[in-house]
Amino acid sequence: MSNNSSINIGGLNFEWELEKGRFIFEQQDSVLFWISSAMRTFFDTIEEISGEEASTLVFEATGFRQGLVVGEYFDKMKDVDVKEAATLITATYASAGWGLADILDLDFTNKTLTAHIKDSWEHKINVEQGKKKGGHFLAAHYAGIFTKLFGTNIWCKIVQEQLEGYEYSIIEYFPSNITVSDNIHELARKKESEQISQLEQVVEEKTKELKDLVKRISSPIIPVHDDIVIVPLLGKYDEDRSELLVTNTLNNLPQYKASYLVLDLTGLDRDISQHTASLLEKIGSAANLIGIKTILVGISPELSIVVSQAHINLSQFDCFQTLKHGIHYALGQLGRKII
Repeated sequence: MSNNSSINIGGLNFEWELEKGRFIFEQQDSVLFWISSAMRTFFDTIEEISGEEASTLVFEATGFRQGLVVGEYFDKMKDVDVKEAATLITATYASAGWGLADILDLDFTNKTLTAHIKDSWEHKINVEQGKKKGGHFLAAHYAGIFTKLFGTNIWCKIVQEQLEGYEYSIIEYFPSNITVSDNIHELARKKESEQISQLEQVVEEKTKELKDLVKRISSPIIPVHDDIVIVPLLGKYDEDRSELLVTNTLNNLPQYKASYLVLDLTGLDRDISQHTASLLEKIGSAANLIGIKTILVGISPELSIVVSQAHINLSQFDCFQTLKHGIHYALGQLGRKII
């Protein structure tokens, strides 16, 4: 058997040069693949890596751009009009195992046509993959071909798919502003939007977790003696946090049966508002109503200024510079001292 062989089928030439490992189809280097195994694995791998949505766009863009190459080749052929080129292309593809394609209703004036495609290699791969919806490679491929042949951008609409049980797929082609580049950019923007939404959701969840944590640890009631509890005020208090502080403090104070409430202001944010200053008056006055005396410790110069400017009356409370002094005072009032 000769290592070099050629055959002509339907006017198309096939050649083999086995010593060089070459298969030649119409004077062009070509390759042969098994559809149900090798090509299916190729498609499966791209879909696995890229995801279904992105891989569909990859096949669509690749099909269209390959179609531009084919269309340009036939567009340069002399004495061949669009209809003849379409016939040559479908015959060539049939001989190469691309399935049967009929080009119908070709209207060069309006630049429209309809394609019936049956038993294409893409359809066979989709069957092997167990898909319920067909791919877009071949549909976009013919759009690329006729974009070159018509000299204007052509896009398509899949009317029916063989994969859904029809005898063949029907694809309509027409002039359009839609391009594969637009579709790629649209998908990129969609992915970016999805990532932003995911990040926003993560931030929202983490913010909620942080707020819940702040609620749990913010201004706890610390008993230092049977009759004395301390509530440290930390950071900055907005309206929600102030309300939570007042509610938690007043609701939980009675269970400690304390006589003195020491509000430690050492940890307050230096940027103190009138709202924070009035908060101290509110807590102290409410504590007094349930029989608990309030002592303020750690009043900063900034807080003193805000209190005086806002005409907030804290004179009803005993005030000390440090927590140590406040505790000693409360113990003294109870007739006790630290030894």
